[in-house]
Amino acid sequence: MSQPPSGTRVLIVEDDSIIAMTAEDMLDEVGCKTAAVAGTVAEALARTADTDFDIALLDLNLKDENSLPVARALRDSGKRFVFATGYDGLPADSGFADAPIICKPYRIEQLATVIAQTLAA
Repeated sequence: MSQPPSGTRVLIVEDDSIIAMTAEDMLDEVGCKTAAVAGTVAEALARTADTDFDIALLDLNLKDENSLPVARALRDSGKRFVFATGYDGLPADSGFADAPIICKPYRIEQLATVIAQTLAA
């Protein structure tokens, strides 16, 4: 299992509070820190502007919206991110064909590895 650098700050964008809390616990276990949690696109965009973080974990589907606008803002600002989805990948027209993805439900080893690899890329 690859490990992210100790103290890596993660922005979690997740609309399901149980999944968000589980992700926080997993991140804590591998030495990361939760910088903030957002459950909507509007909250996530606000946190990208006012929160210091190293990488974002983006749930693709947030209730009636998706996190693609957040991913665009992160890409434009040079921030790293990983999509998390329970579906079969990203929409073909998303513009993020090469973005890292972790499939839900994920295990701690998978989360640690994808964060470490994305930060190292």
